[in-house]
This record gives sequence, structure tokens and C-alpha cells, in this order.
Amino acid sequence: MQIGNIHIPRYPLLLAPMEDVTDRSFRYICKRYGADMLYTEFVASEAIIRNIKKSMAKLQIDDIERPVGIQLYGHDIDAMVESAKIAEAYNPDLIDINFGCPVKKIATRGAGSGMLRDVPKLLKMTSEIVKAVKIPVTVKTRLGWDDSSKIIHELAEPLQDTGIQALTIHGRTRAQLYTGVADWSLIGEIKQNPRIRIPIIGNGDVKDGASASEKINQTGVDAIMIGRAAIGKPWIFNQIRHFLETGEHLPEPSIAERIALSFEHFDKSLELKDEMRGVYEMRRHFALYFKGLPNFKPLRLRLLTAMKPDDIKSILQEILETYQDFDINSISLTNETEIVDSELFNPSCLSDEPTIN
Repeated sequence: MQIGNIHIPRYPLLLAPMEDVTDRSFRYICKRYGADMLYTEFVASEAIIRNIKKSMAKLQIDDIERPVGIQLYGHDIDAMVESAKIAEAYNPDLIDINFGCPVKKIATRGAGSGMLRDVPKLLKMTSEIVKAVKIPVTVKTRLGWDDSSKIIHELAEPLQDTGIQALTIHGRTRAQLYTGVADWSLIGEIKQNPRIRIPIIGNGDVKDGASASEKINQTGVDAIMIGRAAIGKPWIFNQIRHFLETGEHLPEPSIAERIALSFEHFDKSLELKDEMRGVYEMRRHFALYFKGLPNFKPLRLRLLTAMKPDDIKSILQEILETYQDFDINSISLTNETEIVDSELFNPSCLSDEPTIN
């Protein structure tokens, strides 16, 4: 896959931008486990223009992440153009425009997937951003607003004409949010359109090597973007690539390997953030790294309520001692019941919903 000067070899696997998830520490981990290209959390254009500290921090990238894109969202064309110029100064490999976020407080303001209800404005915004920056611009969007307005067929070619260099399509409408089944048939139709020359990246419901292989064979997409399935399972990229190359499933990481990963991820989070944020923002990952362990609830509650790094590391060591002989491959991770209490786990990490900037 070629995007501007970015070349990614066969079976490109991309980490989807997810608010409160794809921060620098998680991107670092996903890169280590085989993600070919990464994206920042999505950033509000107005927050960038106002120089809001938390939002500006999201623009920070490390060379080890490359290639990496900064994703922007907003409803005002001038603000989006100006924020793209500011973001370019942080030296990403590309700028990605979010026309896919389905969350109500974003979409109803005309940003994210809300832009799908104003195609002329969407195209003008994209064109102006392409002209304003020197690096590649890409777009991530959905099939349409709802089942009665799946406009991706009418949208793909005009978007290409604006000068974007790749298009990511999530196989759901805005109305679906993250429910139901992603429709990859429409993604495939866009990819097979002989007038489409830019890479088409598919997104939605890829959770293992078999589903990735099925989607590639079904559609011929140039790359796969993985979002929610990578939360608590960053090794999914290596697993999928191994399956695509060999047809074989890699075993799940052992408890010892997960503990080692947890320590590494936690230390990276603490290194890049203040202690309170480093602790709090790791909870969503801790909750899922140990998904499926039997009788885990007491340890999980302690892990997700501890506030001191040393206490958390002691609990991680206790988890290792308790479950080091447990065969993680003996359980089904796909049919697990709810594993976290709502007050301990921010569900926005499962969508593109932003925190307040």
C-alpha cells in the first residue's frame, strides 16, 4: 500500500484512532506487536486553535511510531484548515479527517459522521485541507447516516477528486453506532470500482486472523484497520499477520507474557503522563488484558481501584503468582460476560467519543 511517500508491504494492518485509547503509550505497545501504521486519538480542531493543553498533548508523536497520522475532527471549515496546519508542524506522516464518529454530541454538531448530512461542505472541507498542507491527507468515514442514506458510492469518487490519498471506510452507518454487523460488501464495491485509484482501507468487525482473511478475500481492500479488538489485545496485529501468511493461529499470550506487557505498558504510561492520569488511563487496558480469567473479580476490583503505582505493580505480581499455571487458551475470550463495572471503566474508549477538551 502506498500513501504519498509511505510504503507498507503486504497485509498492512493499521491501528484505528480511538479517543482515550490510542495515546502514545498504547501506540508504542501496538507498534511493538506488529501494527504497521498508527493514528493518534482524534483531536478537536477548535481545541487546537485555542491551544488547549490536553488536546495539544495528543499531537505529540514519537519517531518509533512511524508511520503515524494525526486525526482531526470539527464542523467549521476554517477551523479545520487552521488546525491541520498546526498539526502538520508536529511532523506526522499524514493528516486524517474524521467523518465517521457516530457519538451524538459530536455528530449532532455537524462534526464526525454528522458531516455525512452535508456532502458539499464535507467535500469543500476536505479539498481546503488538502490544499493547506504538504503531507498526505486521508479520510475515515462510514457507509452513510442510516440505512436509507448509504451514500458511500456517491461519496468515494468525489473524495478522491479532492486529492486525498487514501480512504478508510467503517462498514456501518452512523445510526448503527457499533451495533449489528459491519457491511463489507459496500466496502468491496468501492474497492472494485475501476475509477478508484487511491487505497481503500476496511474497518469493522475484524477480531482475528480468520475474519481479516475473510474480509480481504471478500473485498480486495488494500489494508485492514483494527479498532476495538486491539483494546486489551495489542498482540492481535502479530496474530492476524501470522494467520494471513501461514493460515495458522498463534496461541494466546501466557499469563506471564501478559504481566510483562502490563508492566511495560504501565511504565510507559507513567513516563508520558502525570501519575494520576498514568494510573487512571491504564484501567481500561488492565481490565481487558486479563479478560476471561476464572474467579478474577476480587483481583480485578483491586487492580482497577488502586491509585499508587507500587500498589498496582504488587497486584500485577499477585496475579502472576495466582494464575501463572493457568492455560489461557482453555477459555473462550469471545463469549466472556461483562468484565468491568461501569463506574470503573469509561465506555468512551470503545468508540470515537471524545472527552471534554
